[in-house]
Amino acid sequence: MAENVEKIVIIATHGGEDPERASLPFVVANAALAMDVQVTVILQGYAVTLVQKGVNGHIFAGGLPPLKELMDNYFGQGGKILVCTPCIKERKIGEEMLIEGAKPIAAARVVQECLEAKATLNY
Repeated sequence: MAENVEKIVIIATHGGEDPERASLPFVVANAALAMDVQVTVILQGYAVTLVQKGVNGHIFAGGLPPLKELMDNYFGQGGKILVCTPCIKERKIGEEMLIEGAKPIAAARVVQECLEAKATLNY
């Protein structure tokens, strides 16, 4: 990573059970990308369900754009989503069930991403 590139990591742990907490990480991620900040969203716990095909189109939080729109905008701006491999396995979500652009990772990658970032946010 070049020294002059700012990077943040956003760790999300909430899914459709809490639409606001599921959506806010992507509101912030889109804002950061618009500011030319490199962003990595990491999904852990129940948040991994957000990248299961067909799920994000059903999540709406009052006062915020639909989650699918937020995620589409995020991907459209070059954002990436990393997904906890043990978390998807626990929920019986196979890699073929994930939306395009979601990449399963293990704990060491989470640590690496956080160490490279200027800030880490947790939702």
